[in-house]
Amino acid sequence: MGVDYYKILQVEKSANDDELKKAYRKLAMKWHPDKNPNNKKEAEAKFKQISEAYEVLSDPQKRTIYDQYGEEGLKGQVPPPDASGGPSGSSFFQSGDGFNPRRAEDVFAEFFGFSTPFGGMGGGGGGGGMRGSGSRFSSSMFGDDVFSSFVNGRQMNSGPVKAPPIEQKLPCSLEELYKGATKKMKISREISDASGRTLPVQEILTIDIKPGWKKGTKITFPEKGNEHHNVIPSDLVFIVDEKPHSTFTRDGNDLVVTQKISLVEALTGCTVHVTTLDGRSLPVTVSTVISPNYEEVVPGEGMPIPKEPSKRGNLRVKFNIRFPTRLSAEQKSGIKKLLSTP
Repeated sequence: MGVDYYKILQVEKSANDDELKKAYRKLAMKWHPDKNPNNKKEAEAKFKQISEAYEVLSDPQKRTIYDQYGEEGLKGQVPPPDASGGPSGSSFFQSGDGFNPRRAEDVFAEFFGFSTPFGGMGGGGGGGGMRGSGSRFSSSMFGDDVFSSFVNGRQMNSGPVKAPPIEQKLPCSLEELYKGATKKMKISREISDASGRTLPVQEILTIDIKPGWKKGTKITFPEKGNEHHNVIPSDLVFIVDEKPHSTFTRDGNDLVVTQKISLVEALTGCTVHVTTLDGRSLPVTVSTVISPNYEEVVPGEGMPIPKEPSKRGNLRVKFNIRFPTRLSAEQKSGIKKLLSTP
């Protein structure tokens, strides 16, 4: 099974939600890096393991996948679902890259309602300063009774925290980015009913790809993450990724293509036909001598410019010149005579 999350949290496999919370609360307090300034590296590693274990086991869907398929299941390396509709093992996104654990600090903040229980409580001498707070604390402030009173009574008076965004790559072909397209993404998430119970649901999200969008463009669906008590659901963020193309490469708003021509065509001029991304046959005529580094620029035949839909970048045609593998004595003599003529 790989990593044993039950062993990390020191609970039985039958542990219920309350037992998981109790175990996480105890271990997170014990191994929080700010409480262990003298062995911070070890504490950070254990704190990360504890948070990852709690994140999986406290989520019914992830726990089911983990119990059946182990850590590999969370990474999406499981058989396809059967007819009964079992878990797919693809974590949150049906077409995603598998389970990506959140930052331990984010799990801690979601659980307790604040990023650390050690800052902002007053206190004197004792250990080192808190990150970002500048406050100092004494070791006597880390008792379970003190901590429980802040967690259970919410004496910090903290409101709901926003879960961190969930990001997912959105692969797009160059044709889709050239002409525009509509993509539908199926997601699984948890929602809370009136009684506070969480229910798994599936949704279809529609994404309209605009002509000219570039790699890295983000499309955000606000608060489409899992719903939990005292947590504002995370935003789902799709990030455009450009698939490699067999003919064209993209350079900003320009399209670049390479055409093969013979040495004779390079010396005497030629017309090549480029099949555009929208299926047109575009003739490109060059009447000058074509050197190995020559580019023919065709204005307005590149990628659409999103902010100016009526404008496009350029098409840049490069040339791969095929040289003959051998020449006869007569051909060599003729070429010398022709090229040496003023």
